[in-house]
Amino acid sequence: MSRTLSFRGQLPIGVEERISLHTITGQTGYQITKFQILSSTPGAGDVEFIAQIYKTENVNNVNTTPDFSNNRLLGVVFYQDKAISSSVSSLRNSSTIIFDNEIFNQDVFINVTDAAGGTVAANYYIEMKQMDLALDESTVATLKDIRNAGSQ
Repeated sequence: MSRTLSFRGQLPIGVEERISLHTITGQTGYQITKFQILSSTPGAGDVEFIAQIYKTENVNNVNTTPDFSNNRLLGVVFYQDKAISSSVSSLRNSSTIIFDNEIFNQDVFINVTDAAGGTVAANYYIEMKQMDLALDESTVATLKDIRNAGSQ
């Protein structure tokens, strides 16, 4: 049986937040199904947000350079928003969202940076499918997390 969980919040630029998902037995798995971000001041300024979700902490390495060869990376959103001006008839924004379909059973970590060097905070919204894992599935997910923790 599966159900959908959602997580939302607001992050200052360059700060990482833990989303607590772990259980004692590790027999609950999660899979990202939606990942979105939005400026805390939409339409009021120029932002170039890069939000990333990792399987392990990146406290000393929060940066604007997503690396898809990094097996700890679960998802990335690139979001641009331009200020509304009198010469522009509508809000100009775009978003590119990429996430892995991997199933994991441990905490995840989200951070947001601004490639343009801005300091406006970002809102995030994440949906995950929660599912029961068989013993062999939970063992594999846990071993992957242990291996990934060593590859920081």
